Amino acid sequence: MTLDRRTFLRLSSLAGGAAAGGALTGAALQLGPLASAALGADADPRPGAGVGASPALHDVPPAPRSLRLLILGGTGFTGPDQVAYAVARGHQVTVFNRGRSEADLPPGVEQLLGDRNAGEVGALAGREWDAVIDNPTTLPFWVRDVGEVLQGKVGHYLFTSTLSVYDLAGLDRVDEESPVHAYRDGDPLAVTPERYQEVGGSLYGPMKAASEAEARRWFGQDRTTVIRPGLIVGPRDATDRFTYWPVRIARGGEILAPGDGQDGAQVIDARDLAEWTVRMAEDGVGKGVSGTFNATGPRARLTLAEQLHGIRAALPGDIDELRFTWVPADFLQEHGVRPWSEMTTWFGPRAVISETRIQRAVEAGLTFRPLAVTAADTLAWFRTLPSERQGDPRAGIDPEKERAVLEAWRRS
Repeated sequence: MTLDRRTFLRLSSLAGGAAAGGALTGAALQLGPLASAALGADADPRPGAGVGASPALHDVPPAPRSLRLLILGGTGFTGPDQVAYAVARGHQVTVFNRGRSEADLPPGVEQLLGDRNAGEVGALAGREWDAVIDNPTTLPFWVRDVGEVLQGKVGHYLFTSTLSVYDLAGLDRVDEESPVHAYRDGDPLAVTPERYQEVGGSLYGPMKAASEAEARRWFGQDRTTVIRPGLIVGPRDATDRFTYWPVRIARGGEILAPGDGQDGAQVIDARDLAEWTVRMAEDGVGKGVSGTFNATGPRARLTLAEQLHGIRAALPGDIDELRFTWVPADFLQEHGVRPWSEMTTWFGPRAVISETRIQRAVEAGLTFRPLAVTAADTLAWFRTLPSERQGDPRAGIDPEKERAVLEAWRRS
C-alpha cells in the first residue's frame, strides 16, 4: 500500500494539530513477554558520552504547595525532566541513586547515594518526605527495602511501573482492570539481580507487577499511585525504538513500513510523562489521589501510517525521494522481519497493547505535546551524539536487509 499525495497531506496535518487532540505516548514491550529497559522510566540512557544537562524550564506555574520530594533515580531517562520540572514548581527535591550516571542537578537539589541492588538504603534512614517518586525499580525487594526505612515517613508513594505488567492472553482490550502477570516460581522477593539477568526479559512484567503489590503493601492503597507507561520516547532515549523512524525518514528514499498502516501506534514523550508524574505526586499529597493509571497515548487513536506521515511532516522538506512502501505482516514474517525490534513502535497486526485505554490518566491531567515536537527534538538530539553512536543504532532494520526485503516484495 502506498499513500497518495492527498492522503499524505491530510495525515501530515496531524503533526501540527496533535497538541489540541493529544500527541503521542506508548509502551516498551516485546512480543510474548513484554520487554524491559525502554519502559523503565529512569533506566540510564547514556551511551558512554554524556547525553546533556538537565533541561531548564521557564514559565512553569508553581505548585499549590511546596513539597519535600524524594525521587529514586533522577539521573536517567525521565529523571532529569522530573527534577527540573519539580524544581520549577517550587519543590524541595532530593534524589537517591548510585551516583554512577553523570548528574547535572539544578542548584539546591540534594543527592543521596546508595545501591538498591545491594540493599544500601541507609542514606534514607531518619528522613521524611511528603512524596516519593520511585522510577527505576524492577525487582520487588527494592521496594521492600525502601518500605522498611520509609514506612510511616512518606505522605504518598508513586511507583513507576509499565504496560508490560499486563497478561495479554485472550484480551481484546487493555485497561487498568486487565489481568497482570503473576510470578509463579516462588517468592518474587527472593529474585536477585543475578537471577533476573539470567532469565532475561520474561521476568520483567511479573517483577514489575510484584513490585506494584509491594508498594501498596508498605505504603497503603490510599497512599500509593501506580503509573504504567507505554513506550517512552524523545531526547535521551537510548533504545532508539522511536528514534529509528525520524532518523530513517530523514534519510529519505524508499522506506519499508509494516502492515497496512492501520495498526495502532502509541508512544509517550518522556517530558510529558515526567511532568505529569510530578503533578500526580502533588495530587497524591494534596488531593488524596491514588490508584493505577495507564500512561500512553495519544488522546485519540493514531494509526501507524498517521504516525509516520506525522513524523515526516515535522522534518525539513528537502528529503530525497521519500516514499513509504507498506508490506503485509505475513510477508515480513516470512522474510524474518521482526515487529518491535526491527519495525519499531509496531507490535504486529491489530496488537491489543497498541490500543491501551488511557481515559483515566487523561482525566487525571495527562497532556501530550505535538508529535511534530517529539519527532523534531528527538532527531536533533540524536544528531548531537558521537558519530560512532549514530552509526550503531540499537533498534530498527539494517539498511541492507531493508533493501533486500523491499526488492523481494517488488518481485512477489
